[in-house]
Amino acid sequence: MKSIESLYIGGRWCPANSSETITVINPATEQPCATIPKANEQDVIRAIEAARAAFDDWAASSAETRAALMLATADEMQARYDDLVDAHVSSMGCPVSLAGYLHIDAAIEGLRYYAARAARMDEISEQENVTVIKEPIGVCAFINPWNYPLHQLMGKLAPALAAGCTIVTKPAEQTPLQDFIMAEIFDKVGLPAGVFNLVSGSGREIGPLMSGHPQVDMVSFTGSTAAGIQVALSAADTVKRVCQELGGKSPLIITEDADLEAAVRYGVADVMANTGQTCNALTRMLVPASRYNEAVDIAVAAAAEQRVGDPRDPEVTMGPMASNRQRETVIGYIEQGIKEGARLVCGGTQAPSGLEQGAYVQPTIFADVTPDMTIAREEIFGPVLCMISYDDPEDAIAIANDSIYGLAAGVYAKDQASAMAIARRLKAGQCYTQGGYFTIKAPFGGYKQSGNGREWGEHGLDEFIETKAIIGPSD
Repeated sequence: MKSIESLYIGGRWCPANSSETITVINPATEQPCATIPKANEQDVIRAIEAARAAFDDWAASSAETRAALMLATADEMQARYDDLVDAHVSSMGCPVSLAGYLHIDAAIEGLRYYAARAARMDEISEQENVTVIKEPIGVCAFINPWNYPLHQLMGKLAPALAAGCTIVTKPAEQTPLQDFIMAEIFDKVGLPAGVFNLVSGSGREIGPLMSGHPQVDMVSFTGSTAAGIQVALSAADTVKRVCQELGGKSPLIITEDADLEAAVRYGVADVMANTGQTCNALTRMLVPASRYNEAVDIAVAAAAEQRVGDPRDPEVTMGPMASNRQRETVIGYIEQGIKEGARLVCGGTQAPSGLEQGAYVQPTIFADVTPDMTIAREEIFGPVLCMISYDDPEDAIAIANDSIYGLAAGVYAKDQASAMAIARRLKAGQCYTQGGYFTIKAPFGGYKQSGNGREWGEHGLDEFIETKAIIGPSD
């Protein structure tokens, strides 16, 4: 078992003020895999003060300097690729066959992507007597999730570094290991002291301290909508910028003239990836009534192809949930679906055969789901697909938009033009058409209670920029 004894604050490793620790549990074995320090209020204040002290120099550094350090970091991440993979396998149970693709590759690519955009901070717009310049927003607090811990960290960290911001970050206590590796990497490449600071601890305890501190200029949070509301409340007194990526209950509309086999298989694979622990997963599959039974049969066959088991087995495609607590949540939703009358066509509440130990859930599909059922309205965050029939395209669009969430959506139609016409009418921050997938080049974020602000793409950098207008005398 790995024992991590220090936080990373002000460019050095230092013990936490408290002697308390947090035990990280491997969800596949239910055994401890690491211990980490449990930071307290004094540690958070030290980290924020270190970030504040480093800000002026880092903000004034050249784009070339920032880009060079970011590229060196990306190179070192590549050198420690196996360590980053192991962190995800150990702490969240992601299959070793998928961890690199799902969690590491885009994080490395993202650093390089934003290193190439650091020069945007030097752009000046002039029109008559008005000069508009860009400045970094300041000290940023990042509160990160357990489901894509490195990927989501980098969606905040890379643009913040490019902009010239300094950072205090807190990983989820369930999956903190990759953040400590990143601290080691930043230390090795020579990132200036105080630009990156890492505190680990209880989100309930130190999250409000980070988001509410008057010396923090911006807070970026990824997690549940309920927790996001609390972050926003904590930040409100100091009127700081808040960027939130929250819950989702995303629809996939399959049209009557779509390639049904391809569309359904795409939808099932999307929901089962990362054991269903994906905020933008297309968990509501909307199928025309005329093709519904056929679609259910295809979905069941596709789900049966998932191989659930030990995440260190290279043949496994689905590991455990990230924790037993999340497993219990998902099982509760499956029970609720059965209670409300949905038809369970595969999976269920029992552990997969031979996997009685570990936080495992079977790939589960419900048919005959109606839009008013709990499982069709609330985010389950597990490998559970709800299949809903619709009468005509207008009905499908209405069902898709009837949600408090609006993070993502999907459309599979006869062709791209047909899919695009529907996608334009869906109330979601991202829409995947004809089997499209996430890319770091596209802004990511939601409508309604799925959050505010955007990560990734050109818009991801904008979240960390203050726009200043300098107005001279009129001619």
